[in-house]
Amino acid sequence: MAHEDDVRLDVTRAGVAIITLNRPTKHNAFNADIIARLSDIFETLRTNAQVRIVFVRGAGGSFSAGADLEWMKAAADWTHSDNEEDALGLARMLHRLYDLPQITVALVHGAAMGGGAGLMAACDIAVAVKDAKIRFSEVRLGLTPATISPFVVRAIGPRQARALFVTGEGFDGEFAHKIGLAQYVVDSAEELDDMMEHLAKLAFDAAPGAVRDAKALVDMVTGDDIDDGLMRKTAHKIADRRVSDEGREGLAAFLEKRKPYWLES
Repeated sequence: MAHEDDVRLDVTRAGVAIITLNRPTKHNAFNADIIARLSDIFETLRTNAQVRIVFVRGAGGSFSAGADLEWMKAAADWTHSDNEEDALGLARMLHRLYDLPQITVALVHGAAMGGGAGLMAACDIAVAVKDAKIRFSEVRLGLTPATISPFVVRAIGPRQARALFVTGEGFDGEFAHKIGLAQYVVDSAEELDDMMEHLAKLAFDAAPGAVRDAKALVDMVTGDDIDDGLMRKTAHKIADRRVSDEGREGLAAFLEKRKPYWLES
């Protein structure tokens, strides 16, 4: 069983949640217990209306090296059914992260391998140190990055995903930024704290309900033809926001040159 200290959750009074993978001697590698702990944390945060932004980071020298070696060794002796159920735990954990209503941010330094890179892709935003070591390494082990693939393909597109999945080639934070896996790149791990402050400020400037709906909006329009049906759906969504409490308050605050209530809470 994972000890609670293996994955720490800290929530500030202001509403900033920081999740720290805390197995530095194992490079913050995953096993079933770590995945279950993360899944429980994400479910807890989903219903916490006070939390406005969620940061995921790793203790020590790495973000996450992916699968724990002992876990992989044990899985080699499991049945197909056991392996499928185990993999489903990772898929569901990543989906809970992806589906959080708050802004989610991966702070990536050192190694982000396999499932660690998947965790990065499942966040809304990733900030990577320029010399981070990132790899979808599964093919080097005779495997495929199946459970993380929906999140990675959405993050970087099928062309880049195919190239990186089939070669297992490693890349750094600057390349991650180039392909859209990271939205920001910094020179050192120390600068990640500065980015936390910057992104938290942006999160608190935004209305929390609008953030939730903006995330859902991207999923709604992705892959759809821009036709009358989609235009009607988007018109319906903006009408919903205009008549919402947040929409009315935001416009009133703008016209009255004052802060809206979500900035004063």
